[in-house]
Amino acid sequence: MFLATFAEGLASPSPWMVGPFCLLLLLIAGAPVAFNRLWEKYHAVVAVGLGLFTAGYYIFWLDRIEPLIHALREYFSFLALIGSLFVVSGGIVIRVRGEATPAENCLFLFVGSLLANVFGTTGASMLLIRPWIRMNKYRVTGFHVVFFIFLVSNIGGGLTPIGDPPLFLGFLKGVPFWWPLQACWKPWLLSVMLLLGLFYVLDRRNFKRAPVEVRERQTHEEHWRIEGLRNVFLSGVLLGAMFLPFGWRELVMIGCAVLAWKWTARGIHEANHFDFAPVKEVGWLFVGIFLTMLPALEVLGMSASRLGLQTPGQWFWATGILSGLLDNAPTYLAFLAAAFGGRGLHLDTQMPEFVSQHGDLLRAISLGAVFFGAITYVGNGPNLMVKRIAEQRKVNSPSFLDYVWKYSLPILLPLFALISHFFFSR
Repeated sequence: MFLATFAEGLASPSPWMVGPFCLLLLLIAGAPVAFNRLWEKYHAVVAVGLGLFTAGYYIFWLDRIEPLIHALREYFSFLALIGSLFVVSGGIVIRVRGEATPAENCLFLFVGSLLANVFGTTGASMLLIRPWIRMNKYRVTGFHVVFFIFLVSNIGGGLTPIGDPPLFLGFLKGVPFWWPLQACWKPWLLSVMLLLGLFYVLDRRNFKRAPVEVRERQTHEEHWRIEGLRNVFLSGVLLGAMFLPFGWRELVMIGCAVLAWKWTARGIHEANHFDFAPVKEVGWLFVGIFLTMLPALEVLGMSASRLGLQTPGQWFWATGILSGLLDNAPTYLAFLAAAFGGRGLHLDTQMPEFVSQHGDLLRAISLGAVFFGAITYVGNGPNLMVKRIAEQRKVNSPSFLDYVWKYSLPILLPLFALISHFFFSR
């Protein structure tokens, strides 16, 4: 393990100050189920309130403002990326009608998995979930929604920092941009191919049970039309902006979002049922997460030697389980802090050395955070968004418990066991 200690003379946070972070994550996980209306109304107040409480502790008790400045800087970068991807993808609509075959569905999901690395899992999910439902409208079931979440909303985005929030946070901490592609493409490809193979078997059975007129409909009514192609160019600009220094990077991203908003015809936004509610929710929640997780990161960094995690496989499962139960972005940072040994995780100059010496450990943490985000609806932001859109379209999506017991645990846990065996057993 790459160990580093906190600089001498700095006041360390009390372990009790991990409480606001844990409380916020538990509310994110359970409040939408236990008291959804109250949570929808007051989630911003709760998140900001807990964040300000932690900020006050650092300013007035620890007399340390530098960690807060760094956290807010990273939050600004994070929100600029998420928001710009959301707006740019919202300006593209894929119009389709007809009935897709199982093979066409598999191709669609594979392409969606690739696009998740360009538009992000949030952008790709919002871009593709509606045409996904339309192209299967005569026989769409819960497993169509589930496999879309598995592949497009989570695992697909495991190859670039744009793909999934944990990898973007790693990029902000100094992980090279192309490192995930170089280190993770083999487990990514194995996971995607196995999931597509299982989906094909299930979808083939579903297709054969459909009436003859539905099965034959795809032969003469399959029409595709993509509108808003200028926004595809903007997505390329966003990708290039990742290589710019702080400040210029965010300025270009925000500029792309403004251009996308100005360019997009009203009919495209109406077809996508576009509004800013999902981005607003993410923005308010993550300002609380970025602030409240500061004590958690430092305490976990100081306690790294007591975690008992020795092998990359153990780091893969530990990171993954918490990512699925809570949220994968802060969980990734927490375990990266533990592996890095503390010091606030803002000494980016040391990250290249860590990547060089402990690439297997970083790969285990990265894959655990990205892949296990699909275990529950709360593991990654797009999961619940996809579920809500599907329900708006009258698709019978699995409940929270059905999603876990009927789909994610029996399908994903064996898959992750294979990944652990093949790539982290040494």
